[in-house]
Amino acid sequence: MRIGTEFPEDAPKRQRGRPRGFSPETVLERVRDVFMQKGFAAASLDELSEAAGLNRPSLYAAFGDKEQLYIATLRYYGGKGAVALESMLGGRGSIVERLNRVYAAAVGLYTAPPHAPGCMIIGTATVEAPTRPAIAAAAVELLAANERCFERAFEQAVAERELSTDPSPATRARMAGAVLDTLAIRARLGTAPADLRNLAVSMVSAICR
Repeated sequence: MRIGTEFPEDAPKRQRGRPRGFSPETVLERVRDVFMQKGFAAASLDELSEAAGLNRPSLYAAFGDKEQLYIATLRYYGGKGAVALESMLGGRGSIVERLNRVYAAAVGLYTAPPHAPGCMIIGTATVEAPTRPAIAAAAVELLAANERCFERAFEQAVAERELSTDPSPATRARMAGAVLDTLAIRARLGTAPADLRNLAVSMVSAICR
């Protein structure tokens, strides 16, 4: 057991069912703020329990150890993002207009108070990935899902003769995903939202050349 990262060995065993009034989605939303502010390693069990509104036995029963709670939060956050991304890319307008909407929404999400700036995947999972394979695998899976969303949109744009076949939809998708990552990193570092939006607009032109 890794000291300071797992729940105590004498923690109550997982019970069937869930506490009354328990909402997994609400808990994950709350603990996400702790993980975003502190990172995985520095987030204490007391802070996570307090944010969740659950005592430790209930938190253990619902999610397992700290790493499992973190991964559940990461997947919940990433899954919501993928749904929003798919919706925006599948909406009306040209591929340039849709990409600009995606990045404008991302900048808003990455910089909106009171949450910590940036993206949970880029801002916290990448720190733990070298020593925690399960976290790395979950993060890679979520980033790949985003790239697939982009690739489908670029395939449609090629089919509708908005874009040429070179670069390929897969290449454009990797570029588009990399822009999201860059925006998240710079937001975490404190770059002003206006500067992030300007960066995104310039990159859309390059991606859709």
